[in-house]
Amino acid sequence: MTNSIYTDEMRTLIHWLKSERKLHHLSMRSLAERMDKPHSYIQKVEQGERRLDIVEYVWYCNTLGINPQTGLDLIQEEIKKAKG
Repeated sequence: MTNSIYTDEMRTLIHWLKSERKLHHLSMRSLAERMDKPHSYIQKVEQGERRLDIVEYVWYCNTLGINPQTGLDLIQEEIKKAKG
């Protein structure tokens, strides 16, 4: 198996998280402050340099006020597309 950070599923998830952050008019810095994390944490996640574990992912979604299930559904859609 490929390291999950380099997959279409991860790219789709990160794109969605970044889009949601922007829809909520939050800078990376302001999201980081809300999560009590350094700015570089958000930057690395959004650039695909850092993977979120499942708990961090839920915290990230909760901070943005979005449903974590939506991201999981996006991952499932990518998997289905890959299988054809």
